[in-house]
Amino acid sequence: MATVKKLLKTAPRMRGVTPVPMGPLVKKNGSTLKTGGKIKLSAGGEKHVIYKKTSPTGVGKGKKGHIMVNHPTTDKGQWDTIDLTEKSGAKTVKEGAASTKKWHKDHPYKAKNGAWQRKEGKNPSGGLNQKGRDSYNRETGGHLKAPQPEGGPRKRSFCARMKGMKRANTSAKTANDPNSRINKSLRKWKC
Repeated sequence: MATVKKLLKTAPRMRGVTPVPMGPLVKKNGSTLKTGGKIKLSAGGEKHVIYKKTSPTGVGKGKKGHIMVNHPTTDKGQWDTIDLTEKSGAKTVKEGAASTKKWHKDHPYKAKNGAWQRKEGKNPSGGLNQKGRDSYNRETGGHLKAPQPEGGPRKRSFCARMKGMKRANTSAKTANDPNSRINKSLRKWKC
C-alpha cells in the first residue's frame, strides 16, 4: 500500500486520473482510458482537455479515432483543437497526455511583461516613470500622462479615485505602510 501512496504523490497532476505503472490511465470511477475517454490535464500553467474523437470526419477538426487536445489560446474562453495523432503520433489518450506535457516542457511559456509591470517602469517615489507610461500606452492604447501635483481637474479626479481604492481594496497593513505603492502614488500627486 505504501508504494501506491508514493506513486500517487509523484504522479502528474491530472484531475480524476490515476496512472498505473506500465498500464493504462484509470479514472476514479474505475473506467480505463486505454481505448478512449477524456481527461483534464494541467500543463504549462494551462488547462487542457485530451480525448479520443468519436464523431465522424467532417465534424470539427481531426478524424474519427484520433487523439485530440483542446489547447487554450491567449484569448480567454477560446480553444485551439490540435490533432495529437497527426502532430505527435499519439495512439491513446495516455500517449496524448504524455506528448502534451512533453511539448510544454520543451516549449516553456515566457511572456515578457511590459515595463509598466516591472521594476524598471516604476518610479521609486510612486507611480510610473516615463518608460513605464510609454510601455503602458503602447500595449493598451491608453493615454497616461505624468502626475499633475500642482492641481487641476486631473489631480482632483485621481485623488478621489485612489483614496476610494485605498479604502476599499487595501488591507490595514498596506493602508498604513508609507512604502506601499498606493501611498507613494498619493504622495507623488500631493493628495
